Amino acid sequence: MPSIRLPILLAFLCLSFTAVYAQDTLTSDGLFLAARKAAFDERDYPQAKMFLYKALKISPGYVDIRVFLGRIYTWTHYYDSAKICFEYILADKPDEEEAVLAFTDLEYWNDHYDIALRICDGGLRYHPVSAGLLLRKARILNAMRRFAAADSALQMILRKDNGNTDARALADRIKELTVRNKVDLSYDFIYFDKQFDDPWHLISADYGRSMAWGTVTGRINYANRFKENGVQLELEAYPHISRTFYSYVEAGWSRNDGVFPRWRGGFSLYANLPASFEGELGFRYLQFSGSPTWIYTAYLGKYYKSWLWSGRVYITPATYINTVSVSYTISARYYYGSADDYIGASAGYGISPDDRNNVIQLDSKTRLLSYNLSAFFKKKVKRRNVCSASAGWVNQEYLPAARGNQFQTGIAWQYRF
Repeated sequence: MPSIRLPILLAFLCLSFTAVYAQDTLTSDGLFLAARKAAFDERDYPQAKMFLYKALKISPGYVDIRVFLGRIYTWTHYYDSAKICFEYILADKPDEEEAVLAFTDLEYWNDHYDIALRICDGGLRYHPVSAGLLLRKARILNAMRRFAAADSALQMILRKDNGNTDARALADRIKELTVRNKVDLSYDFIYFDKQFDDPWHLISADYGRSMAWGTVTGRINYANRFKENGVQLELEAYPHISRTFYSYVEAGWSRNDGVFPRWRGGFSLYANLPASFEGELGFRYLQFSGSPTWIYTAYLGKYYKSWLWSGRVYITPATYINTVSVSYTISARYYYGSADDYIGASAGYGISPDDRNNVIQLDSKTRLLSYNLSAFFKKKVKRRNVCSASAGWVNQEYLPAARGNQFQTGIAWQYRF
């Protein structure tokens, strides 16, 4: 008896699901759900459009269905058809936010920035604090290189929602581009308990300017190390390539061997990745008194709410030292305000070629063990000033089986105009 009931029960359930599915595709809501399943689960856009056509015959005024149809037209490159969908909705309901968002995306993705901005501003007249519209406006203005206006839109979002990941990531990327000029002054003090008898001092001054293609900065570094004075000249730039990519280029020179590297340089390609990730691949070049050293680097960062979590690795091939050397750092940064207001901490192994306080210790064919911890703080004061402070500890193997501690503190001030 049970063996007979089981097939009957299974058949009944199959018939029930079939009946529900058939009934569901006879209503506009059911067809809408079927279209979303076809589009997202099966990537079957023609089938999704067929469901939406049927749904619109039943409910021609169903806005969400027409918006979704317009988005599918956009994804499948039927841009004129998508535009007709969105214009049809907005002609009757100019305050329909989802239609404005979709229409803005269409024009933005096709690099029609003026049109996209006009559509987005139209929606903001009805929804002035919409995070979705303000974020899109910031992206458009960023692409138009109107960085100050883009930052203003992002700050409106962050004042209401400090944990908005997408707004935070974009604000952090454009913070250096919101003003035309900036001047930085910094001082670092490094004390050794065993390795060296005298502390080190490093003072830096730089001037940076934002231009149409990116930013460029000239820097002068002064250091007192090993009871010797030295000066280093640096030039670095961040050229922009596209909405997704930008680069970093750096070159430096000093005639004071032993205090600074004779030559230094670097290049990186940065990418603004989906899901609020950012990445970097590049190299660093150092030449001390002997042969040059090439160091390769990779970085990955992830914005999550008010946090930036990141990791970086440096790899030095065995060509330049006795064995392949790897150093790495992980860090966390918490934003409590604008892109210039944060606290953070980092931990790492090895010496980074980007650490100007300790880079001179890479002048060796032997890599000794090194561990480090640091904390940092940054605060924007009024509109033009940014102040920062840092403190760190390094446990350094300065000779085989001989270790010492290194303590460092630093302060910096930046003025923008």
